[in-house]
Amino acid sequence: MFVCAGCGTELTAPVSRVALPVHADYGAWEELHPPLMDPGTYAAEPRSVVVIAPGDSRGMSLIPEKCAGYCMGIDGRDGPNLACEGCGRAVATRRDDCGLWQVIWLEPDAVRRVASGLPAVPVPGWDQLDLEAYAVPPVELDGSWSRRWHAAVPVALAHLVVACGGRPVELPGPLAELVGATAGCLPAGPPVLTSSLAGPGTPAPRPGADVLLVPRHPVTGETWRPPYGAAPPAVPLDIGVWAHLALPGETSPLPASGTLPEGVLRDDYPLPLRPRHAFRPHHRAFADTLERLRGIRSPEPPDTPSPAGPGRGAATASSPPGSGTSRPPRA
Repeated sequence: MFVCAGCGTELTAPVSRVALPVHADYGAWEELHPPLMDPGTYAAEPRSVVVIAPGDSRGMSLIPEKCAGYCMGIDGRDGPNLACEGCGRAVATRRDDCGLWQVIWLEPDAVRRVASGLPAVPVPGWDQLDLEAYAVPPVELDGSWSRRWHAAVPVALAHLVVACGGRPVELPGPLAELVGATAGCLPAGPPVLTSSLAGPGTPAPRPGADVLLVPRHPVTGETWRPPYGAAPPAVPLDIGVWAHLALPGETSPLPASGTLPEGVLRDDYPLPLRPRHAFRPHHRAFADTLERLRGIRSPEPPDTPSPAGPGRGAATASSPPGSGTSRPPRA
């Protein structure tokens, strides 16, 4: 858990470290968002900025004069807006305005991590993950594209562009069908390279693939590596997106054999959700990731504003160090 560096007041519930989601900085403008982090987890960046879910906060209260926002909540523009209830020290910033994932960012110099006394949570290996439980559908219940897909797909596409050296590449079928031309993120022209989905629990990719789209571990942030010999370059893809694309699911409302009895109608099978418009990748997510990977400065389009978090830049798209057998700190 994390406590106030000044007086020791507990500021969070017991939390275990996980990878920072790649969509942390990229939301849908003028829409309310859910919490970025799952309950009982935290993520940290190289500059030691720590993020938790608002529900895991303890012993903090809002500083009223620092709670400005755009229209529906607090956007953190005034800096730390949460004070320790023990000593009054500014210790964190809450953000929950429209276009922002709900988070609390702990100030690195105002808090310290202490052991909670609970057993460390083992990091699951790839063969221990319930991959189907991680799958995130591309379309929300209201017919809009998933905010997570909106950001995670262009982050992966930026990695793909770099892995392919800027050459045109053909996306694997499921991804190509869902996102179409990806709004110009990929180089134009007839494909000269091919990509394929690969990962744990799936068959080996078809021969001839030039690059693999593989899942990113939800805890360590590591990119999955094929267990078989030499393999093409691997591009990390958000595990929620990857699991939906790569894993088989129920595809028919009909029985496995035979037919439904005469006069019987099945009403427990939902029709597939249809988006209201074509998929539009979050261009800031693509441009920011490409800039980090290649040092290319790309113009920021005006239609996808999203203020950065306090004292931090965009979410990291590269894989942080770690291993499938290490144990994350349980604070």
